[in-house]
Amino acid sequence: MFAIVDSMLGAGHIKVRCEDGEERLARIPGKMRKKIWIREGDIVIIVPWPFQKSRADIVWRYTIPQVEWLEKNGYLKF
Repeated sequence: MFAIVDSMLGAGHIKVRCEDGEERLARIPGKMRKKIWIREGDIVIIVPWPFQKSRADIVWRYTIPQVEWLEKNGYLKF
């Protein structure tokens, strides 16, 4: 699911606003921590935890050209 990064909380945790209207606490997995830098306002893909819906894992961060393409083709509905 698409989400927008609202705030950086530290220690690999981020507050995100999801496309379903919910705010979740997401974490950056270890394999992404030093390779991909995430900032406030970035568009990311998250996967909600199956046992705790208020938490999620970040799977992907989109670059600016990718976000422009998603907006142009109608995939983002924020």
